[in-house]
Amino acid sequence: MNPIDWLLHSQVTIAGSPVLVREIVGNVFGLASALFGMRRLVAAWPVGIVGNVLLFTVFVGGIFDTPQDKDLWGQAGRQVFFALISLYGWYRWYQTRHGGSASAVQPKWATARQRLELLGIGVVIYAISYFVLKALGSWGPQWDAWILTGSILATYGMARGFVEFWLIWVAVDVVGVPLLVQAKFYPSATMYVVYGLFCIIGFASWWKIQNQERVAPPEPVVVG
Repeated sequence: MNPIDWLLHSQVTIAGSPVLVREIVGNVFGLASALFGMRRLVAAWPVGIVGNVLLFTVFVGGIFDTPQDKDLWGQAGRQVFFALISLYGWYRWYQTRHGGSASAVQPKWATARQRLELLGIGVVIYAISYFVLKALGSWGPQWDAWILTGSILATYGMARGFVEFWLIWVAVDVVGVPLLVQAKFYPSATMYVVYGLFCIIGFASWWKIQNQERVAPPEPVVVG
């Protein structure tokens, strides 16, 4: 079996249920993306996109022949949105990094207006997502819509450098873990637990960096 066939078709048994190897690999790429994101490295975005592609094929089993009997269209849809927003984040961080900044993004708190805008956008996305996912027959559409909405907002917040995006991820993980366990996507559920713990660390790290950069004196300007 060549590596491509192994990645696409191989399975392992976890808790008595078959699980695709590509679900595990996709989540590993997702975790690597989060680690790079905490360190504010541009590589977070292309690495994340690879994971998005793999996980998209996992959550629509009716199309890609997965062992699970439940299609989570919200989980699949968020991989598409992840990839699209990641292209924006990749460009934004790359421009910042090569514009003379010491890092790819400068963490900052969203303003009150930006938070209200995100809240309003989130309400609209959730309402649309719920009805679309329900029509598609997604399993647990109300929770799937919550995960999809939070994931979009968190990824956009990461691209903008908002410290709060880590907390949005925690809210996604709280709902995502029980949903994925019930649907028997065990590697993804496990990674959600890891993500949740990691997001708390990431939040503390970005908060600390934001405070340090806010109080740091400006660099002297050399004339002549």
